[in-house]
Amino acid sequence: MQRIVLVHGSVVNGPATWANQLQLAERYDLAVVNRPGFPPNPPVDRVDFEQDAPLVAAELGDGAHLAGHSYGGVIALLAAALRPGAVRSLTVVEPPATRVAAGHPAADKMAKEAREWWASGPKDDPEAFLRGFLRTTGSTRELPSPLRPELEQGARMLIVERGPWEAEIPLAALRAAHFPKLVVSGGHHPGFDAICDVLEQELPAERTVLPGFGHSVPRHARFTGVLVEFVERAAASGGGGVPGRGRS
Repeated sequence: MQRIVLVHGSVVNGPATWANQLQLAERYDLAVVNRPGFPPNPPVDRVDFEQDAPLVAAELGDGAHLAGHSYGGVIALLAAALRPGAVRSLTVVEPPATRVAAGHPAADKMAKEAREWWASGPKDDPEAFLRGFLRTTGSTRELPSPLRPELEQGARMLIVERGPWEAEIPLAALRAAHFPKLVVSGGHHPGFDAICDVLEQELPAERTVLPGFGHSVPRHARFTGVLVEFVERAAASGGGGVPGRGRS
């Protein structure tokens, strides 16, 4: 049975991020990661992609298909570089790794706005901080007020999160790794588009654009099918070779 490891991003945990993909447990050995600090785990003092990457790399076991959304995409890129021999395929969905697209106006603007929000946002008000953060990502998510306990915990973890604009993605190491790569975006934010364009070229990777759900791309009705089709092709090929580029 093929193993798939799913890594969530900021604010919400694994089952909430990948709700539409939980059905894959019927066909695959599915590992839906709940990173430190996110329910049902207790809060932590610091969320850091460099600390979480080895934990995700360990989830790969003897070999797995790895997928990460948003901040989890940054972690997935780092984890894949740590254990390339254990990666059968890599899928990243709108990772906010702005440094890979440094010099592109939209990516630079995205990083600048995020840095400013973390520097000056209302850290004593998790709900207000979260709402401002969602505006910077182009998220269409609607929030209850007051926040449910799990969302409040996620907002507090967001406040202590290391900025993804600091992440140094080892593009050369990933390029040299002979597993198929897929980059998925939602076509809604020029900063994410710029990052995904660079990753498509530099990894190199296949590319799929699924518009209509903002940053919450895994909620798209086609996303599960795209992921399964990619995983099955990677499994059939033995997870080796450099994939051709393509868009759908």
